[in-house]
Amino acid sequence: MFEIVWPWAWLLLPLPIIVRKLSTPAQQKEHALKVPFLPTQSNNVSQQKRARKFQRFSMILIWLLLLTGLSRPQWLGDPISIPNEGRDLMVAVDLSGSMRIEDMEINRRNVDRLVMIKYVMKDFIKRRVGDRIGLILFADTAYQQTPLTYDRETVNALLLDSEIGLVGDKTAIGDAIGLAVKRFEEKEESNRVLILLTDGQNTAGNLSPDEGLTLAKQKGVTVYTIGVGADVMMQQTFFGQRQINPSKELDEAMLSRIAEETGGLYFRAKNTEGLAQIYQALDKLEPVARETQEMRPLRSLFHYPLTLAFGIAVLLLTPALWSGFISVMRYRLGKS
Repeated sequence: MFEIVWPWAWLLLPLPIIVRKLSTPAQQKEHALKVPFLPTQSNNVSQQKRARKFQRFSMILIWLLLLTGLSRPQWLGDPISIPNEGRDLMVAVDLSGSMRIEDMEINRRNVDRLVMIKYVMKDFIKRRVGDRIGLILFADTAYQQTPLTYDRETVNALLLDSEIGLVGDKTAIGDAIGLAVKRFEEKEESNRVLILLTDGQNTAGNLSPDEGLTLAKQKGVTVYTIGVGADVMMQQTFFGQRQINPSKELDEAMLSRIAEETGGLYFRAKNTEGLAQIYQALDKLEPVARETQEMRPLRSLFHYPLTLAFGIAVLLLTPALWSGFISVMRYRLGKS
């Protein structure tokens, strides 16, 4: 939408006429709406009249363009919705060696646990419009893969690039919680949420799960824990197939306690569909920010009429400048 910020500038429109009326009659005849430095000498009276009309029209146009620039025209773009209140959502993913167990299935194909997490997490991250999302990867220790950011595509891309065993084969759950709490402290106040996915128990790290829990409670971080892994898996042995529990190392009691004491919930993801349902439940528990505010991009246009006015003035001056230059050169050549 086009709009004028200072429409009162057009009150100056009759100013040249007022100045002309206040001039003396002699000055009016000689100078009114006339550019004295523009050569109009001609033996043809009609050519002189046309030149004066052109001068008058040019000066009026320049004045109108100057008033247009002074009135500050601007263009307002289409409204853009912005989040009213977002969340800081950190996702911590286990990269320990046990994540290689292929007890998950995607499109009737057996895959390991990390592949399943990547597959389902893609849609979850995509839906979190208005939230800042960060990614923590942990095994022997925890490290931040991405800071809290609105760039969901980058977060998803770096999650897809993660590999099992990248930082060891053990599980540092306490370090993952502690690192998330530290990163939340670097941002302004918001709804701080940590989603922690693991398939085991704490076996490494500088912080114990209890120490990480204490920090999360002190800093107001809500932790949702997700235990990943199937309950039943068929394993091929020398004597044939036998049924095993691939998630026997999963410390569900510890994960449940962390979630409960921080105001979150513990979920059990035994398959791809189960993890997808968990993410849908998280969308309800921690809904995305509502886009209740709008902004409109603003672009100033005042420089366009001012540039055009300057260009017209230069065109009016050009004949006089060339005439003066030629006169000076002739004088110097004649004198020499």
